Amino acid sequence: MFEWVSWPGMVAAAAIALVAAAIVILIVTGVAAAFGRRYQFVRNLTRWGRMPFRVLVVVIALWFAVGQTLPDRELWPYVSHGFLIGVIIVAAWLAGALIILAIDHAISRYRNDPESRSARTARTQLEIVRRLVIAIVIVLAIAGVLLTFDAVRAVGTSLLASAGIISVIAGLAAQSTLGNMFAGIQLAFSEALRVDDVVIAEGQWGRIEEMTLTYVVLKLWDDRRLVLPSTYFTTTPFENWTRHSSDLLGVVEFDLDWNLDLDDMRTQLDRILAATSLWDERESVLQVTETTGHTMRVRILVSASDSGRLFDLRCHVREEMVRWLIRQGSPGMPRQRVVMLDPYDPSERDAKTVEMPTVEGDVEPLPERPGLFTGSIEAETRASEFTQAIPIIRPDDDHEAERQHP
Repeated sequence: MFEWVSWPGMVAAAAIALVAAAIVILIVTGVAAAFGRRYQFVRNLTRWGRMPFRVLVVVIALWFAVGQTLPDRELWPYVSHGFLIGVIIVAAWLAGALIILAIDHAISRYRNDPESRSARTARTQLEIVRRLVIAIVIVLAIAGVLLTFDAVRAVGTSLLASAGIISVIAGLAAQSTLGNMFAGIQLAFSEALRVDDVVIAEGQWGRIEEMTLTYVVLKLWDDRRLVLPSTYFTTTPFENWTRHSSDLLGVVEFDLDWNLDLDDMRTQLDRILAATSLWDERESVLQVTETTGHTMRVRILVSASDSGRLFDLRCHVREEMVRWLIRQGSPGMPRQRVVMLDPYDPSERDAKTVEMPTVEGDVEPLPERPGLFTGSIEAETRASEFTQAIPIIRPDDDHEAERQHP
């Protein structure tokens, strides 16, 4: 008669247990496949939980088979302890996979609406919760494994009496890490920051790509990643361009001549905006915001549905306006106005520079302002004393010389 409580019997029992585990796995897989044809969630459940479920069934089956047929009973406590640790680890693996599946399924409901404020808030909070729950599962699994040892249980009982002191020491040792963790939770549930928010941080413009319990990843406009601790956003002011909505206003400025017809420029602005899909038709304003001695500052205010489209719209308006101004010619081009003085006219010799009306076409350059050694007859005469240049003869001196030497 075959003896089961023996080494060959244990091997045979383990083989039978593996066959039974395979049958159970096939049955569960078939049922899941049948429901998976109708429900996407079941298909995701099969994909995420397939491996940990199979390992768990195999470990439990082998635990039962070895427990019934192990010939050396003195080894059983150690073998059983090993199987118990394996079950705890695999069960934590399966629980973590199911949690990830459930939260990802909830997050996927909001991925189709990335511009919605409520959708981005829910995604941010669910991703933080997922990381937090996974961390809790890992900690519980480690604690469960450690508590299977009698020595650890005895030490744990004594540690409970001094938990206050230990918590203070741990808090001081991990102050920065714990601060970032609490800051990450605060950011997720205070709605101050969400995934896909457009922000300005450290002078950099970018979009929130990832938020964890301890750090935030900012994807910059040039595809670089700026990683900042979570405490940065709770202790440092930053700009959030999508706090309530993604709609934004942008400015394009020009320094133009006073002769430009502003009504024509407004008409051209309307044509430019009507011909592009970047404009969201909310705002279109052209105003003169400042005037100087030579130019006027024209400010164009436009709007777009998000920051990226606004940047492109501002560039588009600027380029089209420059083309239009070039086609218009001189009326809008900034220019310097000068006055031509007669250096021999005493009434104009000491005159200050004044503004002149606009002169179409090329304008001769204005002579340099009279100085100590240049710009006037007296100055040139004074300069000749130092340079030993040929003396300058005034027109009056020429007539006197002719009278003396006819």
